[in-house]
Amino acid sequence: MSRAEQTTHELRTAFDAGITRSRRWRRDQLRALRRMLLENQPEIEQALHDDLGKHPLEAVITEIGMVIAEIDYALPRLRRWMRARTVPLPLMLAPARGRAVPEPLGVVLIIGPWNYPLQLVLNPLVGALAAGNAAVVKPSELAGATSSLLAELLPLYLDQRALAVVEGGAEVTGQLLEQRFDHIFFTGSEKVGGIVATAAARTLTPVTLELGGKSPTYIDDSVDLAVAARRIMWGKLLNAGQTCVAPDYLLATPATARALVPHLERATREMYGSDAATSPDYGRIVTPRHAERLARMLTDAAPSFGGEVSLEQRYVAPTVIDGVDADSPLMQEEIFGPILPIVHVGSAAEARAFIRSRPKPLAAYVFSRRRRVRRAFLAETSSGGVSFGAPAAHLGAPQLPFGGVGTSGMGAYHGEASFRTFSHLKSVLDKPLRPDTMRLAYPPYRGWVKSLLRRMLMRGR
Repeated sequence: MSRAEQTTHELRTAFDAGITRSRRWRRDQLRALRRMLLENQPEIEQALHDDLGKHPLEAVITEIGMVIAEIDYALPRLRRWMRARTVPLPLMLAPARGRAVPEPLGVVLIIGPWNYPLQLVLNPLVGALAAGNAAVVKPSELAGATSSLLAELLPLYLDQRALAVVEGGAEVTGQLLEQRFDHIFFTGSEKVGGIVATAAARTLTPVTLELGGKSPTYIDDSVDLAVAARRIMWGKLLNAGQTCVAPDYLLATPATARALVPHLERATREMYGSDAATSPDYGRIVTPRHAERLARMLTDAAPSFGGEVSLEQRYVAPTVIDGVDADSPLMQEEIFGPILPIVHVGSAAEARAFIRSRPKPLAAYVFSRRRRVRRAFLAETSSGGVSFGAPAAHLGAPQLPFGGVGTSGMGAYHGEASFRTFSHLKSVLDKPLRPDTMRLAYPPYRGWVKSLLRRMLMRGR
C-alpha cells in the first residue's frame, strides 16, 4: 500500500468512526487552528518572507489575518450552519415532515498554490473542518519554507486522526489524485485545474476549482485619478503581482490613460520608493524561472515606467505599459506579476465588449462614478466577482462567496459558502404509516381516486 493509499485509508477509518461529526470537535479544531497561527506568527512570517519576500505586515494582512477572520466568522455561526432546516411539503404528502440536514462529505483533498501558500491552504481547511470532514492537505512545493512549516505545525495542533499533510511535487499530487476522495478543492492554474478535474472525473469526485484568469479593470475620467491609481497599484503590486485577483490589465480611453499614467507612477513611488528593489515592502517572484517568464513578456515592450528584471534576485520592477495592442503577448495569458498593460478603448461599451470577447475572469474592477456605467458592467459582463473602486478587497469579506465562473473556476468558498461546499444537504422525509394516505396513489387508477389525484397534481398548472 502506497503512502497516499495508507493516508486516505486511515483518515476514512477515523471519519467512519464518527470522530469529526460533533459540533464540539469542529469547534475545537477551529480554535486550535487559530491558536496555531497566533502562537507561531513569527515563524510563519519568516517562512513567507523566505518563499516570496513578503513583508511581515503584508503576511498578516493577506495570509494570517484572513484565516483568523474566517475562523472568527465561522465559530459563532457553526451551530446555525449545522442545524437541520424544516421545509414545507406539498399537500399530497400530508401528513409528513420534511427536513434538509447538512452532513459532512467525508475525506477531502485540499491542494494549495504557492502564491498565498498559507491562506489558500488554510481558508479551505476552515470550511472542511467546520463541515466535519477529515482532510488531506497538499501545500505547494514551490513555497518550500511554508510547506515545511505547515507539515510541522498542523499535526501538532489538529487531530492527527482526521488530518494529514502530504508534501511533494507533481508525482505526489498525481498519487493523491488516484485515491478516492469525497471532494477535491484545488487552487492554481487553469492548466493544472484541468488535470485535477480529469482525474476527479474518473471517480465522479466533485471538485472546487479556484483558477484565475485575466481580471480586467476599467477606469474613466469621472473618478479621482490619484486615489484610483493608488488603489490599482496596491492591488496590482500586492505579493509582487502574484495574486489571482490582481488587476491583470487596464481598459481606458487614450485621454484617460495619458492622464492616469503619471498618477500610477507616483503611487508606485509613494509605496515602494524610487527603486522598489531596495524596498523591504516589495516582494519577490517565487522562482527565477517564473521571473524569466515575466521577462519574456517584456520583450519588445516600451514601458511607461519600470521594466527592470533581475533573475538572480527574483526581482521584476513595478511596470506599466501604455497603449498595449490586444494581440500582444501580454494579453494572451494571465500575467501573474507586477506588469500592468493598458489597452485603449473608445468607450465603456467598447470595454465591456472587449471583456465579453475573452474568457470569463475571476474578478472585474470598475472605477467610475457614473451609475449607468456601473450598472452596465454588472449586467453585461460575467466574472467571478465585481468590485467597484477597490481591487482584491472583496477577498477579505467572509460574508461574500468567492469563486470563479467558466475557465476562471467552479464552486465558491469563504464564510458559509465554505461550509456548504464541504457539506451535503441531505433531504429527509418523515411520514407516519397511519393514516395511510398514500393508498390514494396505489393502482388501480380508476374512478373518483383518479380524478382526485389529477386535480391535486395539476393544481396551479
